[in-house]
Amino acid sequence: MERGKMAEAESLETAAEHERILREIESTDTACIGPTLRSVYDGEEHGRFMEKLETRIRNHDREIEKMCNFHYQGFVDSITELLKVRGEAQKLKNQVTDTNRKLQHEGKELVIAMEELKQCRLQQRNISATVDKLMLCLPVLEMYSKLRDQMKTKRHYPALKTLEHLEHTYLPQVSHYRFCKVMVDNIPKLREEIKDVSMSDLKDFLESIRKHSDKIGETAMKQAQQQRNLDNIVLQQPRIGSKRKSKKDAYTIFDTEIESTSPKSEQDSGILDVEDEEDDEEVPGAQDLVDFSPVYRCLHIYSVLGARETFENYYRKQRRKQARLVLQPPSNMHETLDGYRKYFNQIVGFFVVEDHILHTTQGLVNRAYIDELWEMALSKTIAALRTHSSYCSDPNLVLDLKNLIVLFADTLQVYGFPVNQLFDMLLEIRDQYSETLLKKWAGIFRNILDSDNYSPIPVTSEEMYKKVVGQFPFQDIELEKQPFPKKFPFSEFVPKVYNQIKEFIYACLKFSEDLHLSSTEVDDMIRKSTNLLLTRTLSNSLQNVIKRKNIGLTELVQIIINTTHLEKSCKYLEEFITNITNVLPETVHTTKLYGTTTFKDARHAAEEEIYTNLNQKIDQFLQLADYDWMTGDLGNKASDYLVDLIAFLRSTFAVFTHLPGKVAQTACMSACKHLATSLMQLLLEAEVRQLTLGALQQFNLDVRECEQFARSGPVPGFQEDTLQLAFIDLRQLLDLFIQWDWSTYLADYGQPNCKYLRVNPVTALTLLEKISREMKDTSRKNNMFAQFRKNERDKQKLIDTVAKQLRGLISSHHS
Repeated sequence: MERGKMAEAESLETAAEHERILREIESTDTACIGPTLRSVYDGEEHGRFMEKLETRIRNHDREIEKMCNFHYQGFVDSITELLKVRGEAQKLKNQVTDTNRKLQHEGKELVIAMEELKQCRLQQRNISATVDKLMLCLPVLEMYSKLRDQMKTKRHYPALKTLEHLEHTYLPQVSHYRFCKVMVDNIPKLREEIKDVSMSDLKDFLESIRKHSDKIGETAMKQAQQQRNLDNIVLQQPRIGSKRKSKKDAYTIFDTEIESTSPKSEQDSGILDVEDEEDDEEVPGAQDLVDFSPVYRCLHIYSVLGARETFENYYRKQRRKQARLVLQPPSNMHETLDGYRKYFNQIVGFFVVEDHILHTTQGLVNRAYIDELWEMALSKTIAALRTHSSYCSDPNLVLDLKNLIVLFADTLQVYGFPVNQLFDMLLEIRDQYSETLLKKWAGIFRNILDSDNYSPIPVTSEEMYKKVVGQFPFQDIELEKQPFPKKFPFSEFVPKVYNQIKEFIYACLKFSEDLHLSSTEVDDMIRKSTNLLLTRTLSNSLQNVIKRKNIGLTELVQIIINTTHLEKSCKYLEEFITNITNVLPETVHTTKLYGTTTFKDARHAAEEEIYTNLNQKIDQFLQLADYDWMTGDLGNKASDYLVDLIAFLRSTFAVFTHLPGKVAQTACMSACKHLATSLMQLLLEAEVRQLTLGALQQFNLDVRECEQFARSGPVPGFQEDTLQLAFIDLRQLLDLFIQWDWSTYLADYGQPNCKYLRVNPVTALTLLEKISREMKDTSRKNNMFAQFRKNERDKQKLIDTVAKQLRGLISSHHS
């Protein structure tokens, strides 16, 4: 029963579903009925649906039939009317056909005209389209033409900008044309061409900068010189008339012209032609001489192309190479100042360009790169200057070099480069400058001393007197009171040497200018250099003159007088240095001048030379002595050679009047002692084996002449008999033999107050033996076959006895 209910329920559902499908078929468009029918075939009640469908079709047919039956009369009427209309329609058709034929005949020309019009409209549309396309292409072509023009006129940076616009703005709008593809393919080549051309311009710029860096540096240094001159004028204006101004700098800068070979070289080289300016005209700025546009263009181009780093590395590498070339000095640079000037100009020109690049470009060069280059340049420059300056032997060239180095340092300091090492090196060159000055002044002093006449300066008028006093600080009230003509005590080399010392001090002062040294440092430098001049150069010159073989006593005396006055002038030199440096001598650590010591040493050397010279002269006279030691005649006057010797000594000591008293006294005493010693040696020399008492008497006359000279006081200042003591040994010895006073000698020997205290037993024995030999030889000749006479035998015995006692004294003394 339940199964029957379930079947009934399923049948109802199926019937409702079929009803729905039928309604959907009736209401749905025929094109969309497929899915509906598919649902029927998908189900299992296909047959029942077909039955229902047949039933529904029959129902509709019945309704249609009813509808037709209901409207049948009207249908018949309509057919009748339709048949009538067909006849009229045939007539109308014939009329239309006829009309169409006439129309076709009449409209044939119109059709042709319309066809022509169509073609014209088509052409017009094509032309309009072509114009539109050309309007799109023309800007591209114009830009490309502009690019070519810019490339041809070498306006590479604008060309690159044009290329960028062409590539990113214009070409994308017409990219489907073949010529655009050709342009697109050429763009990388154009970029490379622009890069290559701009790099070529940069290379030309770098090469031209390298060639003309000396002109750039010269202009920069000239600017610095003008600025320094202006600063000096401003500083000196308040002090006009206050003190002696320093001498004008010998350094000048010579202009050189840069000649352009072609318009291209002038435009692209980076150097602008500048006419020579007069000294009073304003010097153009160093940057005004340089056209930096090739650098800027190349930098911008490489930046736009994304290769800025490559450009920076290339630029720095090339400039480093140029720096090494610039810093390589020529081998003959030390020969002239122009060699140094050109070397400095090139270095300054190089760094002026780099400084300008640093401040006008962002990152092309940086401070670290500049500092690295400057450190290298500084070390190489200092090394080159040390090497080449060491060859300079001319102090004027060294001074000019110093001024050039100062200007070089000041110029670079304006551009922010540290230059302390250059000023430190100048202190080294200062020592070399001092050495060259000393060599120069050695020649000056040598010429002064060689050309001097070594005689007091005569003056015949007040004007001449004032001229000498103006050259040398000398005051003598007694000399001023004397009438003209009169003489200064010193010779001409005194004021000349004094003035040359002052000139040397001025030369030292010149080097210290602009070195940024304190007054104390300048004072110390001048004093040390002056001390070297005095203690080494002048001292050696004086010593060489004093030690000359042909120097005379008169010259030596004058040298002593001259050095005495120069020694007194040292305090004026101290004052002179104080006045020019404004450093008081009482200041701590102030170096003192050693001039006093120098002139004292020279004077002492001259004194020693006088003593030696006098002794040599005495020896020369003694070589003329011709004693006949065997003579028996008693002479009545001194030997001729000794008379001449005494006359020479008198005239010589007369010249000593201007010498200090002790010098003259020492010279006189030394001469007398040397004369006495030489006479003693002459008497006792071994070659004279025999002598007679007559010869001894003649020798005694000569000694008396010497004693007479000593008593006459040839040099004032000796106490009574002081000078005669030089001959006391000779006098006692001669008295002993002439008076034959052996008993007194032997009896009083060894007592402090004995009469013959200065007679040495050895000397007495030597002389006694010579007399003894002569007596024996004479007796043997006169009494060859006879006996000795009694008195001769007694005298001989006495001589033998005295000799024996003398030997006893000698042996006892030695024991």
